[in-house]
Amino acid sequence: MTPLPTTAQPQVHGLFDPATWTVTYVVHNGPGSDCAVIDSVLDYDPKSGRTQHASADKVIEYVRANDLKVQWILETHAHADHLSAAPYLRAQLGGKIGIGGNITRVQKVFKGVFNLEPGFKQDGSQFDHLFQEGEVIPLGSLAGEVMLVPGHTPACAAYRFGDAVFVGDTLFMPDVGTARCDFPGGDARALYASTRKLLSLPPETRLFMCHDYPPNDRPVAFETTVAEQRAKNIHVHDGVSEDEFVAMRTQRDATLEMPTLILPSVQVNIRAGELPPKEDNGVAYLKIPLNAL
Repeated sequence: MTPLPTTAQPQVHGLFDPATWTVTYVVHNGPGSDCAVIDSVLDYDPKSGRTQHASADKVIEYVRANDLKVQWILETHAHADHLSAAPYLRAQLGGKIGIGGNITRVQKVFKGVFNLEPGFKQDGSQFDHLFQEGEVIPLGSLAGEVMLVPGHTPACAAYRFGDAVFVGDTLFMPDVGTARCDFPGGDARALYASTRKLLSLPPETRLFMCHDYPPNDRPVAFETTVAEQRAKNIHVHDGVSEDEFVAMRTQRDATLEMPTLILPSVQVNIRAGELPPKEDNGVAYLKIPLNAL
């Protein structure tokens, strides 16, 4: 498939969620145009088990204030650090929920980890659309393109609209580096290849991070460029070899704690953001596997 041109410069609005360090994006071509929402957040309190929609409501407020028409609600992967608000946004704004087609591999792994109900499907059918490499994302006058970027998870995808690429967890800001690869299905060599794929784009290409974990008290930032990443990314700047990266990533991942919300997040996000089925008392439950991970 012929790559789409990178000359378009879409408008990108980022909403930062301080509780999960996540950025939700709305990408569009100006007021009144079609738009896509990328990596939404459902507020979840792990102490009480309650969910709220404050973060998602900010997205809705922006969309309506700009008279935007939501066509897509995109996930860059099945997140381990926040729950998705995709079903809530779809109910309020319309649109289709999309994710990379390899989500089926993630579903197969975690159905076993959580011993999910027999009726849980592992074919990705919880999502409205599963994207393949190079697939075009129709969005009015602003078409997008899918770039599969496995490594952090097998299902990671980046979405390119003109000169803007939403990279998920594949890359962080240059002073933070890259995503971990020690979750089930993670692969440091695959992640290295995915970073080089992204960094082979034109140097002026804008890259938008899914998260920021700022070191040294710097302000939160979530936009950079290919040129800046190639020059300054502490893990994959130009000159870092694949073997050097794999050694660094493997050593570093062995020291990292599990994300606080990984157990609730993954269970919900492999269902396209839906909560587990309610039990006979009308309550939905999340599972915590003991001594299994």
